[in-house]
Amino acid sequence: MEEIAAPTQKQAETRNNEAKGNLSSNLSKTESVDKPPDKPEAGYNRLKLFDKVMQKSLEKFIEHASFNRFASTFRPLYKKNPQKMESIHKQFIEELRKSIQEDISRLIEEGRLELKMNELDKLESAAQNNTAPAWRPSGVPEKDFCSFLMPYYKKQEIYMGLELKKIQAENAALAQKVLAGRESVSQTGQLLSTAVDEWKTTVTEFERLTSSFGPADVFDV
Repeated sequence: MEEIAAPTQKQAETRNNEAKGNLSSNLSKTESVDKPPDKPEAGYNRLKLFDKVMQKSLEKFIEHASFNRFASTFRPLYKKNPQKMESIHKQFIEELRKSIQEDISRLIEEGRLELKMNELDKLESAAQNNTAPAWRPSGVPEKDFCSFLMPYYKKQEIYMGLELKKIQAENAALAQKVLAGRESVSQTGQLLSTAVDEWKTTVTEFERLTSSFGPADVFDV
């Protein structure tokens, strides 16, 4: 381990300086490029804070993969070619950092964190304008559960009452149409019955007149 410790300290200092430079450059890029002009300052601060936390966590994670641990794991290879082992470790760290950074960017994109933070801004602004005391649990789960469900059921009851009135009005309109249709059918039936009675009367009168003429009267004509 003593053979590795001497060069490792300088290498670790160099890598830490490079990491700090990369972190500061990433943050400066975030401040100069990613900040939209029309976005609320609070949402931007949250996004910047999230980026700082992720970058700091990334650097802490990279520190655990130090060259000292890497070389001690592959000590025989390190003894044969320290420069090659250092190059391999450097490439490993670069690929590891790149992969983790891509995962963080994917998390921000797929999780829609920017939109969620804007929604959080709106909730915070609404909470500031609301002077009513915030809800707190009473310590009785049944009471808290009922206090949460009762407003919902009240809204549903009001909604169902409006829908019921709407359906009742539609049924009343349909009932009026049915009554009007029945009256129309009844009037039509009466007209038909009157027409049939008149037709029967006409046929009976015709038969009576026809029967009043004898056969001789028919031949005389």
